[in-house]
Amino acid sequence: MRSYLDHNATSPLRPEAKAAMLAAMDCCGNASSVHGEGRAARKLLDDARDQVAQAVGVIAPMVVFTSGGSEANNLALKGAPVQRLIVSAIEHPSVLGVAGKAAEIIPVDSSGTIDLAALENLLKGPKALVSVMLANNETGVIQPVAEVVRLAEAHGALVHTDAVQALGKVPVNFGLLGVDMMTVSAHKLGGPSGAGALIVRDGLALEPLINGGGQELRRRAGTENIPAISGFGAIARSTTGNVKPLRDRLEAGLECAVIFGRDATRLPNTSCFAAPGLRAETLLMALDLEGIAVSSGSACSSGKVAKSHVLAAMGAAPEISQGAIRVSLGWNTAEADIENFIAAWRKIASRHKARAAA
Repeated sequence: MRSYLDHNATSPLRPEAKAAMLAAMDCCGNASSVHGEGRAARKLLDDARDQVAQAVGVIAPMVVFTSGGSEANNLALKGAPVQRLIVSAIEHPSVLGVAGKAAEIIPVDSSGTIDLAALENLLKGPKALVSVMLANNETGVIQPVAEVVRLAEAHGALVHTDAVQALGKVPVNFGLLGVDMMTVSAHKLGGPSGAGALIVRDGLALEPLINGGGQELRRRAGTENIPAISGFGAIARSTTGNVKPLRDRLEAGLECAVIFGRDATRLPNTSCFAAPGLRAETLLMALDLEGIAVSSGSACSSGKVAKSHVLAAMGAAPEISQGAIRVSLGWNTAEADIENFIAAWRKIASRHKARAAA
């Protein structure tokens, strides 16, 4: 029996998402066409937009469908009417890659939480867009986004939050956070890959990345992927369930491990940890051979095990962070999966100790 514990990379497709996608595949119309088939496709699109909007507490026209979280992040950062970009040091590569060397970086403390005092100093100057993720994809640490908004408003800045990892795991409400833009994605909570959305505050003018058509209220040209968007809509309000006891059981079963972000408020499904002397590459291969699927951090690095910029920003010692792995639970995680992991971890750790003593 294999245990899949890499839901922060992508979560297995939920049955309701698959059913919605299969039904949408029988619809041959283009949602921009006015004939009967086109109107049928438009209804599927509108229904999914309503479902995603309800999931984050907004009105449907604020939802701009994209190909995923990375595109939505690019649209937010490149399309915002600002002069500067201020981003946290622990953002997803699709934010840091857009921001580039010219961006101003908000540091984090050893727990992985952003430094609000540093942000306040950075806000002094021309109009900026601040991008701070709601929950980190590697450590699960939840960021004080509402406080970021409060500081930004005092300086006339806009705020974007990447909520891809948070949706379905903790309550996410656009209005309560007070942000101007929010990124969400389907495949992290059991929907299909290739479907995401940028939630845009009503009245905020945004320069599109893709031009050529009037789709998405002229904010994102291109024929909409109706099957993927329908699958997204079907699971937009789904949750992982109460997985925190399982995560806590897993962490209690670890021996001699450093758990990153343990003292901060974290997602209930995520644990990032390392054991001295064990390298991530070795652990990933050994766990895979034991039937356990986990990762070493962000899944957006072409399958490579690379140094974590998140742990580096937290000040983690290189000899520890080089062995960091991430376990992330999801909607179909069971107690047996946790016990399988603990048994495999102890077996690998014991083998390592024996070799070190030889």
